[in-house]
Amino acid sequence: MGTIVLYPAPAMGHLISMVELGKFIIKHHPSYSITVLTLTNSFNTGSITSYVRHISATIPAITFHHLPDIPLDLDAYPSTEAVIFDLIGRSIHNVAAALGSISPIALVIDLFCTSAMAAAGTLGIPVYYFITSGACALVEILYFPTLDRDYPGSFRDMNRLIYSPGMPPIPSAEMPTPVLDRNSTDYSDFLLLSNYLPKSAGIIVNTFDSMEPKPIKAIRDGLCVQGQPTPPLYCIGPLLADGGRGDGDGNDECLKWLDLQPRGSVVYLCFGSEGVFSCDQLKEIAKGLEMSGHRFLWVVRRPPNIITNKEDWMSLLLPDGFLERTKDKGIVVKDWAPQVNVLSHESIGGFVTHCGWNSVLEATRAGVPMVAWPLYAEQKVNKIVMVEEMKMALPVEVSEDGKVAAVEVERRVRQLMDSEEGRMVREVVKGKKVDAARAMSDDGSSRVALSMLVESWQPTKALMTRECLFDKEKHAHGISLIP
Repeated sequence: MGTIVLYPAPAMGHLISMVELGKFIIKHHPSYSITVLTLTNSFNTGSITSYVRHISATIPAITFHHLPDIPLDLDAYPSTEAVIFDLIGRSIHNVAAALGSISPIALVIDLFCTSAMAAAGTLGIPVYYFITSGACALVEILYFPTLDRDYPGSFRDMNRLIYSPGMPPIPSAEMPTPVLDRNSTDYSDFLLLSNYLPKSAGIIVNTFDSMEPKPIKAIRDGLCVQGQPTPPLYCIGPLLADGGRGDGDGNDECLKWLDLQPRGSVVYLCFGSEGVFSCDQLKEIAKGLEMSGHRFLWVVRRPPNIITNKEDWMSLLLPDGFLERTKDKGIVVKDWAPQVNVLSHESIGGFVTHCGWNSVLEATRAGVPMVAWPLYAEQKVNKIVMVEEMKMALPVEVSEDGKVAAVEVERRVRQLMDSEEGRMVREVVKGKKVDAARAMSDDGSSRVALSMLVESWQPTKALMTRECLFDKEKHAHGISLIP
């Protein structure tokens, strides 16, 4: 039937989500082939290379096209987002060459990869966006040009509530990190992609209809895009890896430990691949866990300022004697744990999370209630929706110095595991677990959405999409995406 090209941002979470999309397509529509364009750079080369090798060996139907490396001085950029945007922007001609050689019937791009729209448009290839965050984040992106017009100044300094369709009010300082400073390059980059998102042939979101009904309805009702139609929305989640690291790491120490714990008794703490805390904050978490008296499995990443060749670097970070005192109650894991397998283990009773969207979906699919502790990106927006709208999480309160105190960690762990509030959150998440399974069933909403997406790739539909895309390009306000 043809080849679909997927173009993720060069970050592990984005690559894994995009590959899961490819797996979902070929599982239910095996006549299509999938090619994934990959970019590598010094900040992710090892992990991405290992993951690609694993997928290539286990799923031959998905092939990878490696774009030429572009050396960058990482110290010259103000943020990770700025690195990614510039790397993708510098790769536009390589993308165009790849698309010319592959001749796909559709291109699915990550949010960061907006610059590829121009190359695809020149070749007559319809472009679809894949949003690795939820519909709540998509609302803020689609509505961003309106917010930019209506809220002059930087969100960081406004000290007011921000209103968007289908969303609870968001404190201005809790808007997504890249758009807090109006004078930053990240802000202008996100404004550009927000203007181009409606010009796509469709938007794919890793969510399901009953997960985020209000944001999804606002998008489909056309309330988020001003002055032009909203592209078709395809909610086809939850798309999640089945488990394991994907690079051959068979470390199951924590799973063996979980096998020995009572059902629903363990609190799992993990804060994503970039969730690194200061030594002071780690000590507060440790004290809070010890005071709570609950069993715990805690993944700790080494802070970058801790430079040591010692294997026991953990002892430098945690309170004296903590590991010895809690050895019968908890386990601390260095850097990584098989999160999907951990969350689905019957011993897990709660999850303290950074509110990254993949983690939220993984907990939802496993039916595990959450404590929301957002750190970066759009996670503070996710937290507000999870707590106030979804009722799937309890919030962590951050003090004025930006830290979460030990007493707050203790309070929230106890509340999640012991209180009526925790029981209510648990019941809601159990219901969402059922909804997630139903969405992915044969006649579920996500499978129906996938069928509609694939139908849009049929020759007649694709021709209409191309004509629509070219028409939109004519009205793109004179913005060129090719440097």
